[in-house]
Amino acid sequence: MKTKNKHSAKDRPDAPKHEASGSAVRRKARWLTWLLLALAVVLPGPIVWAWYALPPLGAPLAVRATPSTYPASKLAFRKEALVPAGKYWPRITNVQVVDLDADGLMDVLYCDGRRNGVYWRRQTSRGVYRERKLGGDLDIAPPAHATVVDLDKDGDVDVVVSVLGNVSPSDEHVGKVVWLENDGQFEFTTHLILDDERRVADAQPGDLDGDGDVDLVVAVFGYNHGRILWLEQRAAGRFVQHELLQAPGTIHVPIHDYDGDGDLDVVALVSQDYEEVWAFENTGGGAFEPKKRIISYTHNFDVGSSGLVKCDLDRDGDMDLLWTAGDNLEIFYHYPQPYHGCYWLENRGNWEFVKHRISDLGGTYAAAPSDLDGDGDTDVVLASMFNDWNVDGAANLVWLENDGKQNFTPWQIDGAPILLATVACGDLDGDGRDDVVAGGMNPFLPDPRMGEVTGWFSGQGGGK
Repeated sequence: MKTKNKHSAKDRPDAPKHEASGSAVRRKARWLTWLLLALAVVLPGPIVWAWYALPPLGAPLAVRATPSTYPASKLAFRKEALVPAGKYWPRITNVQVVDLDADGLMDVLYCDGRRNGVYWRRQTSRGVYRERKLGGDLDIAPPAHATVVDLDKDGDVDVVVSVLGNVSPSDEHVGKVVWLENDGQFEFTTHLILDDERRVADAQPGDLDGDGDVDLVVAVFGYNHGRILWLEQRAAGRFVQHELLQAPGTIHVPIHDYDGDGDLDVVALVSQDYEEVWAFENTGGGAFEPKKRIISYTHNFDVGSSGLVKCDLDRDGDMDLLWTAGDNLEIFYHYPQPYHGCYWLENRGNWEFVKHRISDLGGTYAAAPSDLDGDGDTDVVLASMFNDWNVDGAANLVWLENDGKQNFTPWQIDGAPILLATVACGDLDGDGRDDVVAGGMNPFLPDPRMGEVTGWFSGQGGGK
């Protein structure tokens, strides 16, 4: 879970100028916090309530925004529990829709932080699933993300797993990167690529040095300490580390040729201190430009960044980014905030990204691009973890209809199960239209509206 820990701008190289003034404001905020806590010891209850009512720095005065609700989806969806909720709290950290066995039927791959493993829900015939745990020779405790890639280039797909090691905030060296090697018959052997590291949140593949094999970029979230690495593959399963940045709180590291010069670059969402998106330009052969770029940031350090997804949203041939904000795990009030939602970082070229807010869904935790209505443009599906679940009808799942000019209309798919942490799209039922799969993660009290992995199967229209 992400818990913020603030540092001064001078503690980190390449900090933009806006951070210096922000640090002074933050110091004043900390003094105010300590003053209120001291007064709460000697004064009656109202002071305590005043502490809980304080808005986050840089936010509007209204602490608790109204719950996010939208018109019922004009596309019809049939809901099905793909992994039924049990008696335990769900901790699904990642879901994907992928044809892992290349049989023409889409499967569901998901990371379970309660059962400490990566699970393959294999579609053996249309609508019939068989589930198994991958790499059963080692517990992966807990996994944050699974990436499907032919890491050893032997012609079958493997799975690379980012392992947090601890869901709670920690600087312990419990993080790992694990390679689940496919023997060609979908029996998976576990190999440790990176061990004795702080909590690892993401690992993404790409040939960064242009030598024909698959390298990895790794997001070490950590807590007070973290970093971004790229792992150069020198031989099958053997990697050499190169550090791109020291900073805690990196969530996702999507790889792409963002500047169109023919090699793969790296962008990273760094959220623990400053809520920023960094870019690392590959100048060729795995040599990265010494100048580190911050391509987007916010002055509100409580914005709650939750994810970064690459997506050519405007279909103009270059790669844009979807930045989701809605993580409330580090604060006392788990309610939607006025600054939550989804932001489109439009790639204008030459490392210029323009930020557009395309949704105000409270507690937005994950995004999945998809042409959900089949009209030829890219829509966006959003999942909420921190809407106001005390209000019936608060949206857990929303799709943003793109009019083709990047104007978006929100449609509510559903209101339960609640506390959704991950979402993916793909055509599970083979009708030619993408379906939606989402996973729940509950770090709070039990609730009958909880769910593990749920699918929403698309229809042809006409309401819910």
